[in-house]
Amino acid sequence: MKIGVVINGALCEREAPENITLLHFLREYAGLIGTKEGCGGGECGACTVLLDGRAVNSCLVLAAEVDGKSVRTIEGEMRDGEPSELQQAFAKRHAVQCGFCTPGVVMSARALIERNPKPSVEEIKEGLEGNFCRCTGYVQIIEAVLEATGQPASMQELSHA
Repeated sequence: MKIGVVINGALCEREAPENITLLHFLREYAGLIGTKEGCGGGECGACTVLLDGRAVNSCLVLAAEVDGKSVRTIEGEMRDGEPSELQQAFAKRHAVQCGFCTPGVVMSARALIERNPKPSVEEIKEGLEGNFCRCTGYVQIIEAVLEATGQPASMQELSHA
C-alpha cells in the first residue's frame, strides 16, 4: 500500500506492507534510524515520536494509520543542523548516557513543552511517564527539561524525582 506522511516537515511517500508499524516504516522505508525499538510493546518509550503534535509509541501505530498525517522524529528536533535547545540541555545536564532511550525521552519532553511551555516538576514527571531510562536517572532528565524551559531546578523538588 502507498503511504504518504509528512515527516519532519517533508512529504514521504513509500510503498509499504499494510501491517508495518510506524517504527519500522520510519527506520526501514524513510531511513530515519534515530527512533529506537526497545520493548516492541509500548512499555519503554524508546520509540516515541510526535504524531500530529502528540507523543505516541511508534511501535503501536500502524504506518497505514499515519497516511496523510504529520510525524516528527528525533531527527526533526535539530535546528539548522544544530541540536535544539532541548537537546543541548540534555547534554549539559548529563541526561544522556547510553543514548538508547534518549530519542523517545526527548520527543516526550518536546510534546510536553509544546503543550505547556513552563511545566512544574510534577508535570514533567507526568509528561515523561512511559519512558524508561536505566542509565542516567530521572533527576538529570528533569533538570534538562527545566533548563530548556528557562526554569531553575529546585533541589528540594528534584530530590523526590
